[in-house]
Amino acid sequence: MALIQVNYLSRALFRTVPLNVILPADKINYMTGEYLDSNGQKFKTLYLLHGLLGNYTDWVTGTRIQRWAEERNLAVIMPSGDNSFYFNGRMPMDDYETFIGKELPEVTRRMFPLSDKREDTFIAGLSMGGYGAFRNGIVYSDTFSHVGEFSGAMHLFEAKEADKGVGEFDKKLFDDPEAAAKTNLNPEVAFEEMLKEGRPVPKFYMSCGTLDPLYQSNVSMRDFVKSKGADVTWDEEERAHDWDFWDSQVFKFLNWLPLGDVNSGLSSGNVKVGD
Repeated sequence: MALIQVNYLSRALFRTVPLNVILPADKINYMTGEYLDSNGQKFKTLYLLHGLLGNYTDWVTGTRIQRWAEERNLAVIMPSGDNSFYFNGRMPMDDYETFIGKELPEVTRRMFPLSDKREDTFIAGLSMGGYGAFRNGIVYSDTFSHVGEFSGAMHLFEAKEADKGVGEFDKKLFDDPEAAAKTNLNPEVAFEEMLKEGRPVPKFYMSCGTLDPLYQSNVSMRDFVKSKGADVTWDEEERAHDWDFWDSQVFKFLNWLPLGDVNSGLSSGNVKVGD
């Protein structure tokens, strides 16, 4: 297993961008030094998005994602999304939606032995990244088969009493919030467009802490996609908007994904000397 920092020139953002990449290693028989897998295996891949004020290092420093990915032979791509909410901005060269949903899978598949199959490609995130993963997972449902959102910023287009006072920053995102709510920036509109276009519907893992101010907006979004026939797994804990919750949730999410044997990977804590 390798933890790799990548810097490459993004065409969508027109600047050099950083990524953290957790990449599985080939299985090696340490008694003989022989590679056990030589069949050109390509890895299942999770694109994992950080929250507001964060960057590409957050998931590695805030959770145990590296160890859990190693155990599951899962590649994880962690980009920096700045404070973009992962949609295309109003300024040129701020096409974060294009970056996340289109460019990043294409570029990382050229760099690393990642599967290009939809059923092997997943996206998830927390808070701002929860919204970004949820919406982009819908907009690019031809690419992503499983979507995870933890404490997602689902309140952006709501005016519920429980969400008042949340996200003063969010009010600066749109010139006209009412007009934006009618576009596919609103996950509900994006979901309706996906159904109308006949694109495949991802499976969803959704969660939020019951002490989180965003709890009700997450429940509302859960109920909306379930009412449209989506396959939704919901989880909640008596926690707030914090890393303890997200550490717990990404572990549950990985167990929910179709990854096979938990002990299939190779790491310093899981050394295999035989087949």
